Amino acid sequence: MKTLARERDAAEILRRVEALRADAARRWGRMSVHQMVCHLTDSCRMLTGERTMPPAATPLPRPMMRWIALYLPMRWPPGIQTTPELDQTAGGGTAPIEFAADVAELTTRLRRIATDPDCRFVTEHPVFGTMSRSAWYRWAYLHSDHHLRQFGL
Repeated sequence: MKTLARERDAAEILRRVEALRADAARRWGRMSVHQMVCHLTDSCRMLTGERTMPPAATPLPRPMMRWIALYLPMRWPPGIQTTPELDQTAGGGTAPIEFAADVAELTTRLRRIATDPDCRFVTEHPVFGTMSRSAWYRWAYLHSDHHLRQFGL
């Protein structure tokens, strides 16, 4: 199971982020590649508590949602809705400014999450509820992978 806690998995995600191009076309969804970079950065801020998120409504109990999303052996499908606070196309989240600088910010945050043992993780995810550190590492890998695949990486 891939996770940002594993050095080779984190290196894979970082290589893919660094390969992003400002003109990359999306395969699904509504975000531009630049919006997606800011969305992932905001998600890193959520993980570390720099951006707070209210609990979201879920169709299933949170522990079940967490298990399905993090441990069922399948890729996340296109079309998963995000919370309004992180929905770039609806005006939520941090606005894109300069592509290279925003990619560098994302890279720095992902690297810190993956390698800094003192990096603080929040305990609650807005959809999945209570999350352990290992669950956050798994989520960070899967969330990044999902959006990188959205742009062909």
